[in-house]
Amino acid sequence: MNLSNQAQLNNSLLNQIRYQLESIEIHDNKLARLLCRVIPSQCPFERTVSILGRTLFHIPPLCKLNPLYEQIVSLRFKCLMYLADECGEDVTKYC
Repeated sequence: MNLSNQAQLNNSLLNQIRYQLESIEIHDNKLARLLCRVIPSQCPFERTVSILGRTLFHIPPLCKLNPLYEQIVSLRFKCLMYLADECGEDVTKYC
């Protein structure tokens, strides 16, 4: 298998996973709560490293390098909307 075919296969697989994530519908409040707890509301990798009040360096948010980032954030949003609209829950605890 040459490099071009392998890249197309990887892209095709990635697109299938994206489609599957986008097509998930939330109809279970336990699953929605679990996903809201597991998927972070902010990128957990962003950090500012400082010593004695002086900033040494800043690590930018790397989450956007994830090829499935948009779909995962969208799934979390669907869960929040389901809990707020359908279940009448206060979702501020997940923010």
